[in-house]
Amino acid sequence: MKKLNMFEPFQVKDLILKNRIVFPPMDLYCAKENGLVTDDHYLHYVSRAVGGTGLVIMEATAVMPNGRISDNCLGIWSDQQIEGLSRVVEGMHRHGGAAGIQINHAGRKCTANSKDSEYTIGPSPLAFDETYRTPRQVDITEIREVVESFKEAATRAERAGFDIIEIHGAHGYLISEFLSPLTNLREDEYGGSTENRTRFLMEVLSAVREVWPAEKPIFLRLSATDHIEGGMTVAEMVKIVNLVKDQVDVFHISSGGVVPAKIRLYPGYQVKLSEQIKKECQVPTIAVGLITELDSVEEILGNARADLVAIGRGLCRNPYWVMQQAFQKEQEYEYPSIYHEAFLDKLR
Repeated sequence: MKKLNMFEPFQVKDLILKNRIVFPPMDLYCAKENGLVTDDHYLHYVSRAVGGTGLVIMEATAVMPNGRISDNCLGIWSDQQIEGLSRVVEGMHRHGGAAGIQINHAGRKCTANSKDSEYTIGPSPLAFDETYRTPRQVDITEIREVVESFKEAATRAERAGFDIIEIHGAHGYLISEFLSPLTNLREDEYGGSTENRTRFLMEVLSAVREVWPAEKPIFLRLSATDHIEGGMTVAEMVKIVNLVKDQVDVFHISSGGVVPAKIRLYPGYQVKLSEQIKKECQVPTIAVGLITELDSVEEILGNARADLVAIGRGLCRNPYWVMQQAFQKEQEYEYPSIYHEAFLDKLR
């Protein structure tokens, strides 16, 4: 049978992914106190590598304690957190998966340490909605501290052995808040024009690039539109991507999350965003958003609408989806030896 598009290798920098399927970062909210990895994290991420996923990206991992989305989120602000992360990386590598980590600051969406009203920060003092704290507006000194925290987190990610680092610039967290005109009302060098609102992101990318090995890729996740009037548009996001693309190897294109906007959901609803940015900016992209069927994956890759395809909820439901597609479609595939009896030719 003809080789499927999803089983074509993909090279980025010195890393060769064995296929085009990505397990995107999705928070588990099960970290120990102080952001430490649990056995649940190990089971969750390593099982996706066992199942054949080419790249597994760990969930949004906080670069500072007040960068957590919740008290139960992973952290990478301390050397004590490296050992647990490294164990997960080793497990993914042992089963043939590339290991990525998404580093993040939650900004105004931080709900951790709920007793401290001054804990949450943002570019402007605007709450996400009435159930969230109103953040403190960060000053220039604090901005520099956050940038340095991203840099230190990248150093720890390298020490833990990750192949890829992804900067979280989407879904209404701190970088996304600086980018969106809905959440950034600043009048200094970090607010106003597209270039100014992109400044914080550019500083984070530059800081990470200083310490992240040149041969290893940097991914960037972005919300291409806020899905509401007055917010981020795809046209403006194209400008932002063009401003930062020299520092980024692959763009992971999502949408929304900045404000409580109504979004019409349907299979592949964000693929067009990936396609537009890929074509207009001439950059590699990951498509994501309710993609669950093999035919959809093949269409996206076959028509060059993205270079990689992220399957989130589908791989949560079935960690072995990639391996099953290989078996059902008679693809050349190296099955785990422990499952040999399940994938005999006579069973097709």
